Amino acid sequence: MTSTSKSRDLLLRQTRIHFPRFEAAQVEITPIEKGGSDRRFYRVRSSPEHTLILVKYNLDREENRHYVRIAEFLATNGIRAPRIYFHDPADGLIWLEDLGQTDLWSYRAESWPVRRGLYESALEQVAILHGLPDAAAECIRKDLPAEFNEALYLWEQSYFFENCLGRHFAVADETLARLRELPLLDRTAQRLASLPRVLVHRDFQSQNIIIRDGAAHLIDFQGMRPGL
Repeated sequence: MTSTSKSRDLLLRQTRIHFPRFEAAQVEITPIEKGGSDRRFYRVRSSPEHTLILVKYNLDREENRHYVRIAEFLATNGIRAPRIYFHDPADGLIWLEDLGQTDLWSYRAESWPVRRGLYESALEQVAILHGLPDAAAECIRKDLPAEFNEALYLWEQSYFFENCLGRHFAVADETLARLRELPLLDRTAQRLASLPRVLVHRDFQSQNIIIRDGAAHLIDFQGMRPGL
């Protein structure tokens, strides 16, 4: 038996402890390629009607520990996100609702009327988050990463230059160097850092928006923090 098979068997045993209905059934556990932030995702299925998602996260990365608390906070405030079934913080395991495999990105070739409705659904959800009053947001702030400040905005700019312009678009090094020196970039970071904050998803993009029954649900929100 390989180490991968042993790992999956262990995850299945842990699943059966917390979800007895999976005990007698023919259970399948399938890795989900989508993921990041030192997390591994699995779809656990005992029948077409009974599935859930199992997340194994790295305990060393503080951001991963916030997922459950944020998911509960979003649900409390009427924002669609996966329901948490069980959390084992000691082993870094989360069992949560399976929202399906269809993200907003998968609709990119659909007609505008179809896409527009889905875009509106996604924006409605994030607008609720952005519009939460300070009193509602205060209870979650202690569980969030550091807010967006000038240093973090500058880091985001650097990340954009390196990964988007450099790696994806292959912009020449000399052009990148020239763009990095634009004074407006520093001024923009300073200006943004001076404005009032709201809660932001941090990674609000089409592959982190799952569409189920025509409605947008947010995922991968463990990086949520105060920002703009």
